[in-house]
Amino acid sequence: MEDFEFEGCIRRIRKGDKEGLKQIYQAYVGLIYSVIYDMTGQKEDAQDLTSEFFIRLWDRADTYRFGGKHKAWMMTIARNMTIDFLRKQRRELPMEELPELGQETEDVAVEVVGNLSFREAMKLLKPAEQEVLDLKVLGGFTFQEIAALLKKPMGTVTWLYRQGIRKLRRYHKSEQEVQE
Repeated sequence: MEDFEFEGCIRRIRKGDKEGLKQIYQAYVGLIYSVIYDMTGQKEDAQDLTSEFFIRLWDRADTYRFGGKHKAWMMTIARNMTIDFLRKQRRELPMEELPELGQETEDVAVEVVGNLSFREAMKLLKPAEQEVLDLKVLGGFTFQEIAALLKKPMGTVTWLYRQGIRKLRRYHKSEQEVQE
């Protein structure tokens, strides 16, 4: 969806027309779900948060600044919602039940055996690598846009992207060797 199409949908939402939200939903539900899923790692949580995202989009349509980058605006909302959710969830869980995020290493990626889906392969990546790859591959953002969105230096963003790609290539190579 182009910026001008998105802005037309936002205008419709501001007037109370649900068709504008429906068009945005159809265009972006997959991207929003994917980004949230990669941050939570839980299908049910990602589904709930994705639904909540579109409710929040309806409520916050008046905060969108026309002429802006609509994908970055939406990713910021989705990312912040998910971070809030994860913080709340961590406060509610005893420390021993907290998932250990970011413990995956390159050795894990090399040792993978079996026929995993792309989504499962993405789980081999660190959360920061997953986030950058999602924004780059699925979201179509430039490295500069990703850096601004994540508030990270562009060098860090490109490094995370390269690390993620390397791990996925190692996974793919090991999958091919297993199949032979």
